Amino acid sequence: MTYSRSKGFGMTLFIVLLLTPIYWLLNMSFKTNQEILGGLTLWPQQFTLHNYAVIFTDASWYSGYINSMIYVSMNMTITLLVALPAAYAFSRYKFVGDKHLFFWLLSNRMAPPAVFLLPFFQLYSSIGLFDTHIAVALAHCLFNVPLAVWILEGFMSGVPREYDEMAYIDGYSFPKFFVKIFLPMIRSGIGVAAFFAFMFSWVELLLARTLTSVDAQPIAAIMTRTAGASGIDWGVLSAAGVLTIIPGVLMVWFVRNHIAKGFALGRV
Repeated sequence: MTYSRSKGFGMTLFIVLLLTPIYWLLNMSFKTNQEILGGLTLWPQQFTLHNYAVIFTDASWYSGYINSMIYVSMNMTITLLVALPAAYAFSRYKFVGDKHLFFWLLSNRMAPPAVFLLPFFQLYSSIGLFDTHIAVALAHCLFNVPLAVWILEGFMSGVPREYDEMAYIDGYSFPKFFVKIFLPMIRSGIGVAAFFAFMFSWVELLLARTLTSVDAQPIAAIMTRTAGASGIDWGVLSAAGVLTIIPGVLMVWFVRNHIAKGFALGRV
């Protein structure tokens, strides 16, 4: 009984600590700047939707969300298109140096984004990709593709090779087998890989801010430039933070079963 109470108390404390910053951000998003700076209140005394109205009507704000969604979608698509065949090769074929190549691929994921900042900036500036969505998407692929290959290789290794052989005997071409038979069997792995690619690309700031200036600037970069002549607009910044959390929550909701299955199988 004592253990159950301690476990329940620990879980309650964890949930409270987890939700407190989110609640406070939501609370501030419905306040005016004067109320936010005036003192500590647990709920808005002067409830307002003005902060959200600014974001949805000011192009400098809502364009940031559009830019983020564009390059995140591009990054997820490119990541999966590259990682799926690469993971299949690692899971099905053995060749000299395969383990070393796999480790080298993952080593890129271990380096911080700042390491590749200058090479990316100089390269994209030289070939005319600076301040474009594809520039950020490709830069993020350097980190997302190795992780996706690692995740998908684990799921693919769990599929018996007999399926490949039976499909070949039944007259399936490799593309038809891969799309119609193999991919549905690893859909949980695809969901997990897409989730991690989305989360990294959505929250990453350093590369996204450095490789863009105006046209493709993401919301994360815009949120760091909120100071005006009258100071920082805390209400609008809080509302932007709330709206930035929503896509991540929706992504977790849609792939929650795939993530749970991935952890249960020990593939994540």
